[in-house]
Amino acid sequence: MSDLRDFMRVRASADGAETVTWWTGDVYAYGLDEGPHHLFGFEGVNVARALERDGGWELLTKEAAAYLDPASRDPLDTWDNPFTGRRVDVQHVYNDPVNQRLRGFQVPATRMGDTVVLNTDILLAYPSPLKVADYPENSFSDTYRAMELFQFFASAAALEGDAPSVPSTLSWCRVSPWLPWMAMGQRPGALVYHCRGAKVGEVPGNLEALFGPLNAPAEWSAPNQTSWTTFVDRRKF
Repeated sequence: MSDLRDFMRVRASADGAETVTWWTGDVYAYGLDEGPHHLFGFEGVNVARALERDGGWELLTKEAAAYLDPASRDPLDTWDNPFTGRRVDVQHVYNDPVNQRLRGFQVPATRMGDTVVLNTDILLAYPSPLKVADYPENSFSDTYRAMELFQFFASAAALEGDAPSVPSTLSWCRVSPWLPWMAMGQRPGALVYHCRGAKVGEVPGNLEALFGPLNAPAEWSAPNQTSWTTFVDRRKF
């Protein structure tokens, strides 16, 4: 096990400095009779600030990511849904904020030679912001269920030092319902995201060009944004 301070050093920086984590990967459709299908490429960043508060930590973040053509890796404006035959507008990810309060637990750690792997398995089930009765084309269920499975890889020697930020790479797998903008209704199946990335020095230029400047929040705020809440907010206007 690893304590939360070490996890903050790997995930962000324990001195409150802003850090940038970049990732790239792909999104697949799973569970359809004719599947699986490679639907999208996926590339994004999370900008984070870790603050020690009241015996625990606040992890203050903002995230932005683009759905890409799986062949060209160019950002998509529209997508021809092969399951419905409809062309839909693509809604990229821009979640501000995505904040967490963490205290009172240790993060599982596995030593593999000179490397330590810290893993966080986040299992989600809560009332969906999109009720099926209100959004029959855009909601899979009245309950949002998903898994976010992270592995962070860091040098054991770096962790044994006292630097506030430890270089790290990551693996991330996500299983979730169809995205609201895909207009898949209650068709059986799910999305599987398979990505890898690293803590980097700055937001890559292609993502900054797409989303504009990205900085971590300075203070706690709530509620968090998700692709589901953003979809609802856009429908209000």
